[in-house]
Amino acid sequence: MAATGRNRPATSAVGAVTVLAPMPGRAVALTEVPDPVFADAIVGPGVAVDPHREGEVEVIAPIGGTLVKVHPHAFVVADGNGHAVLVHLGIDTVQLAGDGFTVHVAEGTDVVAGQLVTTWSPQAVVDGGRSPICPVIALDSRAAALTECVELGDVLDAGDPLFDWA
Repeated sequence: MAATGRNRPATSAVGAVTVLAPMPGRAVALTEVPDPVFADAIVGPGVAVDPHREGEVEVIAPIGGTLVKVHPHAFVVADGNGHAVLVHLGIDTVQLAGDGFTVHVAEGTDVVAGQLVTTWSPQAVVDGGRSPICPVIALDSRAAALTECVELGDVLDAGDPLFDWA
């Protein structure tokens, strides 16, 4: 098990997982994400992170598992217990075609919670007229299966517990 920023294990109980904040920033409700696919939880429940704007920001794996999908602007990590977490870096960032993003691990790679996956510049996304808010989504889940570990508005470090997923 990987340790988190607040010294909690990345796996909380058998069949449950603690999803970590993939980057530093402020915890925000999905309803604040300026994209209805995320704001209306169409792809699943979760919490968003409004990232720090200073320099290059490192993005870590929120859970341990396999990177089943990797794009410069988004990735999905799936564990062996039916949990898959989508981290989407900003809104409409697919239009950037990878500019401003550096992927450090390939699709199909096994990662541990807290391992570096991507670096990017949230300020460059803002400068380009896009939102840098990052939805962290529990795919194929119901909101009732999640318990938030943070208060909305909390300032987070990468690796802090974001939500528990039963």
